Amino acid sequence: MSPLVSTIIAVVTSLNVLACAWLIWWTARRRPNEAAVGEVTDHVWDGDLRERNNPMPRWWLILFFLSILFCFVYFLLYPALGNYPGVLGWTNTGQYRQEMHAAREQYKPVYAAFAGRSVAELAKDRNALALGHSLFANNCTNCHGSDARGAVGFPNLTDNDWLYGGSPETITQTIEQGRSGVMPPLGAVLGPQGVDEVVAYVESLSGRSAPTAKVAAGAARFALCAGCHGPDGKGNQQIGAPNLTDDIWLYGGSDAAIRKTITEGRNGTMPSHAWLGEDRVRLLAAYVYSLSHSQ
Repeated sequence: MSPLVSTIIAVVTSLNVLACAWLIWWTARRRPNEAAVGEVTDHVWDGDLRERNNPMPRWWLILFFLSILFCFVYFLLYPALGNYPGVLGWTNTGQYRQEMHAAREQYKPVYAAFAGRSVAELAKDRNALALGHSLFANNCTNCHGSDARGAVGFPNLTDNDWLYGGSPETITQTIEQGRSGVMPPLGAVLGPQGVDEVVAYVESLSGRSAPTAKVAAGAARFALCAGCHGPDGKGNQQIGAPNLTDDIWLYGGSDAAIRKTITEGRNGTMPSHAWLGEDRVRLLAAYVYSLSHSQ
C-alpha cells in the first residue's frame, strides 16, 4: 500500500485504541455532586427499584488497561500498522515457509525410502501407493473427486483416455508443470448453420446417428477443426486436443454441450504442483498411473 494509506491506517488504529483508554478513564472518574459510593442515585424505577453508585471493580479496570497496553506492545512487535513490519519481522508467508520446511525435514526419511525408483516401479509398491493416495486426497480431490473419476471439465483418471498421454513420464510432467488447454470459440466463424453441421459431424464420429446431409456438410467444415483434432478426429496428445471418435467427453457429450463447446469454446487449466517437491510428485504420479493400470 502507499505510504499515505499506511500512515492513515497507523494513525486511525492508534487513535482508536487511545480513545478506548480515554473512554474507560472518563467513565470511571468521580464527578461533582455525585452520590457517595454505595448511596442511591436519582434513578428509581417501579417505585422501589433503585440504582446505587457502585464503581466498576478495580480489577476489571486494570484488565482493560492491560489489554490496551498489550495492543501497543503488539503494534510494536508485529506488522499491525500499515507498512510497518514490526520489530520481530514476522509475516504469514514467512511462518508458512518455516512450517513447510519443518514438515519437509520431518517427513524426509519417509520419502527417502522411495527415492531413485521409477514411477512405474512405485506403482507396484503398496506402501508407495498408500502415500500417493494420501497426496491425491489432499491435493487433487477438489477437481477430480475422491474416486478420481472427475466431473464436468475435470478428466476421469481411472480410464485409459488421456488428453496429453498416460505414460509415467507424461503424467509426472502434467503434475509437475501443469497444463493449459484452450478450445477457441468458433460460433462467429461458422455461423448458426455451420455450428449445426459440425455438431452433427462430431456426433457421427462417435457412432451416433445424425442427419446425413448435415454430416456431409459438417465433414467439409471440420477442416477448421482438423488442425487440432486431426483429419480423422482422433485428437492430438501433443497439444491436449481430445479424441472425438470415442464416447468420452470432458464437458459432456449431449447435443447442447457439444454445441456450446463449438460455439463458445472452452478453457481448462491444470495447475502446477511442482511445489510438492520431486519425491511427492513421483509418488502422486505413481498413484495416478496405477488407477488406469491395475497391477
